[in-house]
Amino acid sequence: MSDDDYIYDEATGEWRPASEIAAEKAARNQVRDASGTVLADGDSVVLIKDLKVKGAGQTLKQGTVIKSIRLTDNPDEIDCRHETIKGLVLRTEFVRKR
Repeated sequence: MSDDDYIYDEATGEWRPASEIAAEKAARNQVRDASGTVLADGDSVVLIKDLKVKGAGQTLKQGTVIKSIRLTDNPDEIDCRHETIKGLVLRTEFVRKR
């Protein structure tokens, strides 16, 4: 093995395989819905709670289907569109995958 196969992990203070560290980072950055299902770009989600939308003066009802979501840099938020609200950002704790 070469020295490039291991990376020093400052959190544990150990030299660890690069593949192991990369797998842990990928697992931490996964976007999950309220029930723990992994979400991806283009998925459809359903609201699990009535949500008041700030600035729009509307309430999205429980059971509303949101199609074609987009993931953001924040794993706790998804970007989506609704017929009446453009540029909607929802927290993943209020949706589940359809």
